[in-house]
Amino acid sequence: MTKLAVRKLLIDLSTPFDRHWNGGDAFSSTLFNALSMSFPAGEQFFLDSVRNGSKLLPAAQQTAMAEEIKGFIGQEATHRRIHQLMNDQLTKIGYTNLWEQRIIDRQKLLINKDLRHAVAITAATEHLTALFAHWLLNHPEILKNADPRLRTLWMWHASEESEHRSTAFDVYLAMNGNYEWRVRMMRWVAFYFLSDLTQQALQHLWRDKQLFKVNIYKQGFRFLFGSQGLISSNYHAWRDYFKRDFHPSQHDDRLSQQWLKENTNLYSLVGKTS
Repeated sequence: MTKLAVRKLLIDLSTPFDRHWNGGDAFSSTLFNALSMSFPAGEQFFLDSVRNGSKLLPAAQQTAMAEEIKGFIGQEATHRRIHQLMNDQLTKIGYTNLWEQRIIDRQKLLINKDLRHAVAITAATEHLTALFAHWLLNHPEILKNADPRLRTLWMWHASEESEHRSTAFDVYLAMNGNYEWRVRMMRWVAFYFLSDLTQQALQHLWRDKQLFKVNIYKQGFRFLFGSQGLISSNYHAWRDYFKRDFHPSQHDDRLSQQWLKENTNLYSLVGKTS
């Protein structure tokens, strides 16, 4: 099992930042801002799903996975907290979180359903976030002109998403989750995740009076579909999830471990005494 440390970022998000905090780039700032809106409710769902799902495992498996699951829950709870701080600042700027309520409403559909479905949704979403994390860690220049606080936040978040990319997947397998539901939930998650992200981003662009500017869409096309774009360079890695023998550990996490090792001055370890 993977030992997952819980880290507290040493940054202050109590003071405002520019709406286009990524060097004035409206599209990339908007995309990151929109993504952040999903995390408080989303991360709560993930940690609840893994925690509750693990309670259904045989005692021996619970014991074997206990330390990793505890680390996963701690990391996700920390992500939830710090993105809420970021979202509080986004709300002050004038953005409305439309995504959060949709997440909460969809969770209600899972009440009294097979708990494996919630864990499968978590595993699928964790795969998407791990792909985003790997892409960002491969292209740190995306944030080279960003507000240093937010550059640190996103690189740290990416590193931990890559680090715990296997946890929910392993819990799903341990619950005897089958291949058919795993891929079915991935299709469902991919559709709703991308549509919700688009709606949230468009709301931000409307608020900023950027929605009908042609240059925004040129920036967006390069960012998403260029030769090293977020979507174009991740499509095959996303498709890997549909292989019967896929496991998240097949995807490399050396860049996340490198970032965490080289930036220990930007975080403290929760629960560690000197």
